[in-house]
Amino acid sequence: MKKKTVGTGEKLTVFDCTVRDGGLINKWQFSDTMVRNVFEAVNASGVEYMEIGYRASEKMFSPEEYGPWRFSKDEKIREIIGETPLNVKLGVMVDIGRVESDDLMPADESPLSFVRVATYLKDMPKAISLANLIADKGYESFINIMAISTVNDYDLAKGLKDIEEQTNVTAVSIVDSYGALMADNVKHLVATFKESLTSKHVGFHAHNNMQLGFANTITALDSGATFCDATINGIGRAAGNCPLELLLNYLNDPKYNLDPVFQVLQKVFIDLRNEIEWGYLLPYMITGMLNEHPRVAIALRNSAEKDNCGDFFRQLTTPECYNN
Repeated sequence: MKKKTVGTGEKLTVFDCTVRDGGLINKWQFSDTMVRNVFEAVNASGVEYMEIGYRASEKMFSPEEYGPWRFSKDEKIREIIGETPLNVKLGVMVDIGRVESDDLMPADESPLSFVRVATYLKDMPKAISLANLIADKGYESFINIMAISTVNDYDLAKGLKDIEEQTNVTAVSIVDSYGALMADNVKHLVATFKESLTSKHVGFHAHNNMQLGFANTITALDSGATFCDATINGIGRAAGNCPLELLLNYLNDPKYNLDPVFQVLQKVFIDLRNEIEWGYLLPYMITGMLNEHPRVAIALRNSAEKDNCGDFFRQLTTPECYNN
């Protein structure tokens, strides 16, 4: 088989989000051993970037409720990586309003090299300010635009123009938070991003509500995106994400090594799936189909009625009839 090439022939970059997105399932209550195993696998795989968790203020989240990877403190990261030579760039994600300047040390004092800002389009001025603060501290910066399936083209073009003119972020990612996008939507969004972001890369972060996470990622790459997100075994909130092992196999590039990914799949993820739930399930398909946040489907899966997908469908599509 020949190595796959993306639509523009540009260099492709893979982001691993296993710990960060996977932690949305269990409030980042992963053991040090699990995170170390994931880090070692990703570091040996040839993947270029690894998001090891979120960075958040303990003033806003209780360490008694949330695990260490909600905060991803520098000293904790150093414990995990030890003396291992870094082949992968390590970073974290931050949310608007959930992190303070003092939560990020200057980059030359940190094991991290990048920070990604997660934002809704309505908060773009705050996201730009935070991305610039991150860059001023010496980190490579990125912006992820969440819930992209809910925005209109006019507002999106304005937000992208502001990012282009007011930041030096490396890439801006399309985030299909609800797993609602179809191939034509992906193509249109990549074209829209590329038109406005003339000096920045376009990224793509898929969710798998309608079993399209992998397919949409390929579509995004073929349409000109050059940064793509994936997670080991597709772990992630609700229906999960594009599986890293599928993506690396598809890319068929000798710079990527699948063996360490399969080793950690066997060592960690087989048992982990018996402890926490993620992946394609009908309630998540329904919220994706309706372009709804999966929180209601997550609540259903955590209830005694978790398999009542027919009732759930009626509740969301005909509530005026079902609730009478």
